[in-house]
Amino acid sequence: MRQKPSFHPIKNLLYALDGLRICFKEETSFKIELFAASLLSLAIWLVPLHLLSKVLLQSSLFLPLIAELFNSAIEHLTDLCTQKSHPLAKAAKDMGAAAVLLTLFMTLGIWIGVGIFEIL
Repeated sequence: MRQKPSFHPIKNLLYALDGLRICFKEETSFKIELFAASLLSLAIWLVPLHLLSKVLLQSSLFLPLIAELFNSAIEHLTDLCTQKSHPLAKAAKDMGAAAVLLTLFMTLGIWIGVGIFEIL
């Protein structure tokens, strides 16, 4: 049985930052989503909205980024396991991409809902 490494908050933070750096460096989709989230974040705080609406909109922008990180991890692990095209590898990658798509739809729904709430 493998021993569990001890907990080091600084090392764990550095591992997480490495993950973000790798994803930003290697994944075009992550860069695009991060750029869009940055622009929308700026817009959120410039437009006069209720504070709760701003917090909800800001929080929703993290969903696609988190899903993209998981999708990228799945893609890297799949590539590590097999270099050949395999139906299961394709299915894993497609499911990861579907998760990203669903979070984009979810974010859009939140933005529409907040927009309707703010108008009424």
